[in-house]
Amino acid sequence: MVLQILNRSRVYYVFIGYLFSTDAIGAMEKYAKELVHSVMERAEAVYQHSGVKMNVEKKVGTGDAKDVICHTVEKLRADTLVMGSHGYGFFKRTLLGSVSDHCAKNVNCPVVIVKHPKQNRV
Repeated sequence: MVLQILNRSRVYYVFIGYLFSTDAIGAMEKYAKELVHSVMERAEAVYQHSGVKMNVEKKVGTGDAKDVICHTVEKLRADTLVMGSHGYGFFKRTLLGSVSDHCAKNVNCPVVIVKHPKQNRV
């Protein structure tokens, strides 16, 4: 539940028992935009250095990741969806759900899921 509270010059949002001022929300939104920009730059560098000619479109969405991704794939009529996997174990995947699994079952194009390489455990 989200409540909006107006108090003269400030707006506060109450979200599941926490109180955030507009300053805090603005700082979180700025951080999220910077993070998205950083990830997009890294992805762009990878495909540019691959030597393969491809059409890449960058889209940023908000909402539940699995819904946003599936909707965007449908809207763009994508040929292929390539996505990463967190590599969660059975219990985390059961509790949190798997975005890549959901997308693989619900989009109308081939899906490539890239896993993180296993790290050497000592």
